[in-house]
Amino acid sequence: MSESEKDRSFFLAFCIEEYKKAKGMTGGEVAALFFDKRVSEYLTQHFAVLHTQGRQWLVEEIDEFLERRSEK
Repeated sequence: MSESEKDRSFFLAFCIEEYKKAKGMTGGEVAALFFDKRVSEYLTQHFAVLHTQGRQWLVEEIDEFLERRSEK
């Protein structure tokens, strides 16, 4: 696994943990949500920009992403 892949994996794990805490969910619930709704794909594809943001901003961004996905 390259350093870039490791960085993206760590970032995804960080986002899962932060979302879990913010929403009172289990890690498994968040992981299932992220993979089912393609949040994980979005986070890793846009890693370069997203990883520079704060925790609260990331949770809000994920919520907005999920809202946009549900509107389709």
